[in-house]
Amino acid sequence: MEDCEGGWEELRKEARKIEGDLDVKLSSYAKLGGDIRGDGSWKSMELEIESLLEKLLDVNDSMSRCVAAATSTTSVTQKLARHRDILHEFTQEFRRTRNNISSMREHAELLTSVRNDISDHKASGNTSPVASLLRERGSIHGNIAQMDEVINIAHATKGTLGAQRTTFTEIQGKVKQLGDRFPAIRGVLGAIKRKKSKDTLILAGVITGCTLFLIIYWLAK
Repeated sequence: MEDCEGGWEELRKEARKIEGDLDVKLSSYAKLGGDIRGDGSWKSMELEIESLLEKLLDVNDSMSRCVAAATSTTSVTQKLARHRDILHEFTQEFRRTRNNISSMREHAELLTSVRNDISDHKASGNTSPVASLLRERGSIHGNIAQMDEVINIAHATKGTLGAQRTTFTEIQGKVKQLGDRFPAIRGVLGAIKRKKSKDTLILAGVITGCTLFLIIYWLAK
């Protein structure tokens, strides 16, 4: 290790300098890349970081060869492992930041393209296909919601009429038993039954007419 001591220290010094430069440039790179309206300086920063990562990798390889060529101590081995960890952390951070910047810029470009398309169609007096589809979808959803409401009202009305029918049937059975016991009032009961049937038909007709009117009105909106 004595033969490589001078070279080892020089390599460590160079590695620490590159690590410091990378720390600063990665922070600046994240800020520049996040500025969608930037002048593109983030791209040149990206190239600089890639170059520094390659240099740091070469320095680490040189330190590894230096350690392997001599009898290294535990302290030297730990220092070399730390430099490798730092290189790995910087590489991972750079890749993660680059992917985030790429995703943000693709999203921004897509939004810009859509806005330009809308502006072009407005300028030419036409409606944007995207806007038209959105309005049409909203109209369809609105009509579906209204139809669901009408169906729910119809189901509720059907349930109410069913309950009333059951009640009328029970009452009719009891009245029939009373009429069988007292024949004199059978005629009166018959008249009441005919009037009740007529009222039921009128009520059903009114409800049906209102329901049809609501359906026609909502579909015509």
